[in-house]
Amino acid sequence: MAVYTDIDDEELRAFVAEYDIGTVTGLKGIAEGVENTNYLLRTDRGSYILTIYEKRVDPNDLPFFLGLLDHLANRGVPCPPTLHGRDGKALRQVAGKPAAIVTFLQGIWPKRPRAVHCGEVGAALARMHIAGLDFPHTRHNSLSLDGWSQLVEATASRADEVAPGLGAEIAREYEDISGHWPIDLPTGVIHADLFPDNVFFMDDELTGLIDFYFACTDALAYDLAICLNAWCFERGAEFNITKARRLLSAYRDVRPVSEAELDALPLLARGSALRVLLTRLSDWLNQVDGAMVKPKDPLEYLHKMRFHRRIGGPGAYGLD
Repeated sequence: MAVYTDIDDEELRAFVAEYDIGTVTGLKGIAEGVENTNYLLRTDRGSYILTIYEKRVDPNDLPFFLGLLDHLANRGVPCPPTLHGRDGKALRQVAGKPAAIVTFLQGIWPKRPRAVHCGEVGAALARMHIAGLDFPHTRHNSLSLDGWSQLVEATASRADEVAPGLGAEIAREYEDISGHWPIDLPTGVIHADLFPDNVFFMDDELTGLIDFYFACTDALAYDLAICLNAWCFERGAEFNITKARRLLSAYRDVRPVSEAELDALPLLARGSALRVLLTRLSDWLNQVDGAMVKPKDPLEYLHKMRFHRRIGGPGAYGLD
């Protein structure tokens, strides 16, 4: 989350008046993240999150994202359902851009995730996957192989500004991963971006999953691989097998994982690491002046990608 678009007071009051949520009492920008503009909106009736969708989000995808939030929330997944205006619509416009308001979830995200957090995430991810099986809509994963190819090409000429030889290593890795990418694993709705800052906790209990704006239809095990990278490495890029074992075991206690999915995990985790490396690299090379956001280090995911490339199989993740 971040702030790229400002709203003046008059426009904000007119926008909020389209909902039955009371009178505006405060608006504060949320600086974390890199994708959309987000505000903590307070009225005399409560607190909400106002999201303004920026250029990376395709407006045609927004009905999928917002519909998914309502679908999952109705099935007990702790995610923020959308608010619908007086006319019944959830998607509107403010400052000339698409926008929506969602409910405010209590909790804080863990700055230093522990094994207990990983277990909670694994179980919640599995429940989300099951709850999404009857979601009637699909969305292509725009940040899978075809999307990576575009980012490889777009960053190739300047990648070595970040680290010597980075462009060549990325090109080799993409060629190898794309040549072996599994295409026959169980699929469904995945979050695709379940990083620690998208998960809320209170007293070590998971209270919320947020930021579903990469959600799509893809291999369920790929979502698990994304979480391995996001939750199971220490800050120095050392892999924590205890966290991985806790995350994977908790997931498997809720949703059984096939042998094919387990065997594919190292490759899926390499692909997940490459995807984040590429998006962070692109953001690093194309920083937005004046934005309340600090680009994240792309090299963190270079180290993670190399780790998964070295291991011999899923046993390295603590699986029996």
